[in-house]
Amino acid sequence: MTRHILQLTLFFLLPGSVAWAQDPLFSQFYSTPLVVNPAFAGTANAPRISATYRNQWPIHADDGTTAYSTYAASYEQFVPAFNSGFGVMVLADDAGGGLMKTTNFAATYAYRISLNDEFTVKLGVEGGFRQSNVDWDRLVFLDQLDPITGPVDPSGNPNPSNEIRPEDLTKTIFDVGAGLLAYNSQYYGGISLRHLTTPDEGFYATNSGLVDGLPLRMSVHGGAQFIVKEGNKHQPASFISPNILFAKQGDQGQVNVGAYYNMGLVFVGGWYRHAFSNPDAVIALVGLQYDILKIGYSYDFTVGSELAGTTGGAHEISLVLNFDSSENFRKKNFANRYNDCFKIFR
Repeated sequence: MTRHILQLTLFFLLPGSVAWAQDPLFSQFYSTPLVVNPAFAGTANAPRISATYRNQWPIHADDGTTAYSTYAASYEQFVPAFNSGFGVMVLADDAGGGLMKTTNFAATYAYRISLNDEFTVKLGVEGGFRQSNVDWDRLVFLDQLDPITGPVDPSGNPNPSNEIRPEDLTKTIFDVGAGLLAYNSQYYGGISLRHLTTPDEGFYATNSGLVDGLPLRMSVHGGAQFIVKEGNKHQPASFISPNILFAKQGDQGQVNVGAYYNMGLVFVGGWYRHAFSNPDAVIALVGLQYDILKIGYSYDFTVGSELAGTTGGAHEISLVLNFDSSENFRKKNFANRYNDCFKIFR
């Protein structure tokens, strides 16, 4: 059943359809900030390396595969000589255990503009490639479905289909995006736009005038940072960070609202995610942070729809290595710590 759902969903990704897939966004968005906005590149002076894995709807997985899995890895750092942040990011999405794979590679650049002692703006751009691949032989089309035997005949052989196989089952396109980020010591806000050229990622050669292309994705996000307990040379400050993330792509979208609380060694968090048409999920987070290492686990509880209790939610694990957070760095640079509100991203 799930296999058919995934395969029919893929049908709507083909050119000429009226629905599109939405870019993946992580529940732990702060661990993969380049996925949200290229202007986040270089929020730390020293190198920052991050990796995130998401397994969504595990109950619907069959044949030993995962229903939906998403991976992201990035490297970034700020270079004072250029007053700029640089980064690279890889984002991979796998639907149906390899039925539909999408891989994005992007290089990011963000230039920092200090308007005064308190207020700073960063302008970010990204460019890279997006590759999609489909396992055509595993697809099941509507004209293959028999009301009794399903996609196979009584002998178990696949029913034939009149669908025409594309000449190339791999499509690579060039993709660009841009973003803006404004912040001071307590508040931040930003906006980003992805797929600015709305490139065609369809597998069939069609009249470009008949193809809408990959829909533009707009993200608006913001947050604050409130110190609960001041830190010292040996212990970082504890803080709470309420935040909101709004994303829209085509006729789909979501709003995430919640807060992150860092108590030094341990951090926790909770968010509510609402899709445009219905409630989506409640997100719970727990993690550990020591020296340069930060690791977090979150779980999405599906709520407010017919899928509640039937999907297995979503598991997400993140790992961050932030070399700016080392104990030696804090001791040597304590007097020159950041005047910004990005502790949640470090």
